Amino acid sequence: MTDRENFFHVIRGGKPERIPFYLTMCDNLLDSFEKKYATRDINSYYKIPFAHAGIKSSQNSIDYSSFFSKGEIDYYDDWGVGYKSGSVAHFTKFVSPMSNFTSPEEVRAFPMEDYLAGYRWEGFSDKVARLKEQDKVVLSGGMAIDIFEPSWYLRGMENLLCDFITNPDIAEACLERTLRLKCEIAARFAAYGVDVIIFGDDVGTERGMMMNPDTWRQWLKPRLTKTIKSAKEVNPNVLCYYHSDGDIRLIIDELIECGVDILNPIQPECMNPVEIYGTYHDRVALWGTIGTQTTMPFGSVGEVTSKTREMIELCKMGGKLVIAPTHILEPEVPLDNVDAFINTVRNP
Repeated sequence: MTDRENFFHVIRGGKPERIPFYLTMCDNLLDSFEKKYATRDINSYYKIPFAHAGIKSSQNSIDYSSFFSKGEIDYYDDWGVGYKSGSVAHFTKFVSPMSNFTSPEEVRAFPMEDYLAGYRWEGFSDKVARLKEQDKVVLSGGMAIDIFEPSWYLRGMENLLCDFITNPDIAEACLERTLRLKCEIAARFAAYGVDVIIFGDDVGTERGMMMNPDTWRQWLKPRLTKTIKSAKEVNPNVLCYYHSDGDIRLIIDELIECGVDILNPIQPECMNPVEIYGTYHDRVALWGTIGTQTTMPFGSVGEVTSKTREMIELCKMGGKLVIAPTHILEPEVPLDNVDAFINTVRNP
């Protein structure tokens, strides 16, 4: 089987001919990788069977500087979220431009980049087709189809969570402006032939849900359902991948009800991947399971190999598992551990 055929076979519950795997690295770790291997292209070097396809950058960038005090931020992104650089690697502090807003009208008036402009999507379907010709499983790139996270980045997490209770009109305005955009982007990804659309919102902590599940059901579940429906109405076969860190066991059944096909990352520091696989693998595929707070940075080569082999046995048993570190690999991860992970999935 080709890598694409193998992936779709596994994701439907078939036994793998090869173990599907994935990983990403932060820039600092890529610097170390480049010094060792004279390339930054980990996808080619490790023959990762997945590739992201994203749209073109905006040619009409918005000036968001008036929403911040002088010296308050170092830069802002396309959404208008401000960032203050930290002292370690790529880590930054969010600065939320809507934090002092007092009305839904201010939220609705906040400018938004031209993500849906035709020129930004020119050539996108050709890009997807080329990646498929290279035997890559094509993942949506550039932005996740998320609602809660971009909303709280702009409003501030504490503010938005309080808005759910005390300022529902503002909360509604924050979520709805994002929802309308993300539904259209999800539909376009599906129309242009992307294999896997990445949805997600971090709603878990290592101690459980970030919010009461009833709050999630009121504010976020219906919107997740709408975004997934927007994609599947265009292409019923597109796979919808949902990311949330933390312990989200209380809502896994409902995520599946929303239309989630692949659940990521199954963080082993707070959820047992073997238990989750045993309970849900007949209903949803899993992607992840290798700890980036424990095994990858602090485990020995032998421990990385052992944990990876444990997950491989699950995949061999019933498919529906892409083995991957549960998040981007940070600077403290030894490259020997990365190689151990790759060697194990490539030679199970």
